[in-house]
Amino acid sequence: MAEHDADREPQPIDEEAAWAAIVAGYGEEPADPPGARPFRSVEDLALIEDEPEVAESPEPKPDAGADKDQERPALGSSVVFAPGVGGPRDFQPSEASDDDADASDEGHFVPPEPPPLPEADVTAKFAWLGVVGGPLLLLLAAIFGWDMTWWLTFLGVGGFLGGIATLFARMQHDEDDDDPGRGAVV
Repeated sequence: MAEHDADREPQPIDEEAAWAAIVAGYGEEPADPPGARPFRSVEDLALIEDEPEVAESPEPKPDAGADKDQERPALGSSVVFAPGVGGPRDFQPSEASDDDADASDEGHFVPPEPPPLPEADVTAKFAWLGVVGGPLLLLLAAIFGWDMTWWLTFLGVGGFLGGIATLFARMQHDEDDDDPGRGAVV
């Protein structure tokens, strides 16, 4: 009967011999796998790739001498278009002017000037002063090493919380919950 791999004990690996083989082969390039093409330098990559070698025909190709005379383009060179023929990067869109618009042209959307901001009343100004000034006061006290007395803490924390509460309380409430909003107006 044939022995199974599970029945055999694993063979010890000679680590010293494995390391010696690695060190001995250091710097050598491994052999190419079968069917691989040989390495080509960067200069040769621009050249047209030859067809696989087949039996040579006895008559020479008619343009064989012409290829030797022509200069091959360098790697990375650009495609040159014929004179008078523009390439894709030569396109320049025409500049639009107000005279180009006619009755069939819808024109471009120009948004109206936004309305000015409403004047804030005294309550809103003090609320914003508390929201911004309270934490700023506590930050200045920490930076300059002031003693954190009860009134300084009360002004900082109380001003912030009072300002936030005032601004939230004065927000406009949307009474109609079924209305999804104005949305896009066409």
